Amino acid sequence: MTDSSLNISIHDVTKTYGDFYALKNVSLEVTSGEFLTLLGPSGSGKTTLLMVLAGFTSPDYGSVKFGDEEVILKPPHLRGIGMVFQNYALFPHMNVAENVGYPQKLRGVSKEETRKSVEEALATVKLDGLGHRRVDELSGGQRQRVALARAIVFKPKILLMDEPLSALDKKLREEMQIELRQLHDSLNMTTVYVTHDQKEALTMSDRIAVINDGQLMQLGTPNQIYQSPNNAFIADFIGESSLLPATVKNGVASIGSSKLQVAQKLEKDGDFLLVIRPEKLFIASTKARDANHFQGVVADSIFQGESQLMVITLDPKTYGDQSLRMRLPNSSVSQDELPGIGEKITVGLKVVDSYFVEQADVGA
Repeated sequence: MTDSSLNISIHDVTKTYGDFYALKNVSLEVTSGEFLTLLGPSGSGKTTLLMVLAGFTSPDYGSVKFGDEEVILKPPHLRGIGMVFQNYALFPHMNVAENVGYPQKLRGVSKEETRKSVEEALATVKLDGLGHRRVDELSGGQRQRVALARAIVFKPKILLMDEPLSALDKKLREEMQIELRQLHDSLNMTTVYVTHDQKEALTMSDRIAVINDGQLMQLGTPNQIYQSPNNAFIADFIGESSLLPATVKNGVASIGSSKLQVAQKLEKDGDFLLVIRPEKLFIASTKARDANHFQGVVADSIFQGESQLMVITLDPKTYGDQSLRMRLPNSSVSQDELPGIGEKITVGLKVVDSYFVEQADVGA
């Protein structure tokens, strides 16, 4: 049975700074025990929204409820949330145990109960026995764990995290993504996580809220956001993609003089973009009925470990000045089988993977 007090309801939240809208009529629901990521570029409004949830920023208007309780006027220390900041905000004059136990001290918890809760929190984040260490003696990953232990030491129902992995190197960051997700699942907290890293959001989230220009652009599962972006901004921002300008008339799509097969229902005429994910393309030795095909020349071929990235300049007579990126897994094709730079090539894209968005949304 889920605890409805872990639900978060955000309705019409707006925050301005002069004429600038940091948030504009943002509404969304976070369900009990969910891991929701606020994803967007720098300055998009995602951190502002997190600070509104935390109580550090007051919106101009709107509603924020934890369960059935309106918290918009409630100060941060009375909201019962755990918070992990981007810079960790650890106290250098305190050791690890003192840092982790600080929220309990503020709440007037006894020394013995604080000691037990600190030990439990440190064990949860795999820092057993390091309570005596000074903060400056810890690695970046260990400091991140201390900040997390401090956030969960009093067992909050809601956990907020503001880009907590941004200071870590790539390998450690990817390891911590998995650890944080596993920790979330074991603690069953409602988690709202801020990042600008698309891969991180896709890896960790139950759902992703894409924020740009202070507005909620799309809310969905990682698969929905990646496979079916609402607009050109999301198609370009989430993952790798090639966006080819296309025109649609009477449901028929074309790029240059080449007509395309379409599975998607295109009810409007006008300018669109064909969204092509590099991993969806394949080398076509013969033309298949269930695929669209593109002719071009290999402009570049780059070995990237597990995959080969190929840049293909399309035939200008047919497609105009366009290029594609194709990513092939090196486990399925040998270097000897790949066409070389300057060679002609035909690539295929299955009709079911041929996805269109309106071109007017570019740069939204």
